[in-house]
Amino acid sequence: MGVEMAAGEDISIRRKRLRYRAWHRGTKEMDLILGPFADANIEAYDTAELDRLEALMDEEDPPLLKWVMRQEEPPTHVDRAFLDLVIADHQARIAK
Repeated sequence: MGVEMAAGEDISIRRKRLRYRAWHRGTKEMDLILGPFADANIEAYDTAELDRLEALMDEEDPPLLKWVMRQEEPPTHVDRAFLDLVIADHQARIAK
């Protein structure tokens, strides 16, 4: 029987794992979009918001980049409201 972690430790580990994934996507463009987004938001996210981030990060980089750059509309299964948060964050960073 394994040692069970407290809920706070579990979510802390999940945040670290998702932050790492955000910065190590496979394409530099998505690293530079999702990495800063995760850094700015992930500590405040609860389990439901982490689920939304993880679902978005499960998408492949090429279409995800096209959605963020507004070159293509995302398919209906994509959480558009959460994607819009990522897009707004990215646009605010490039506007500086």
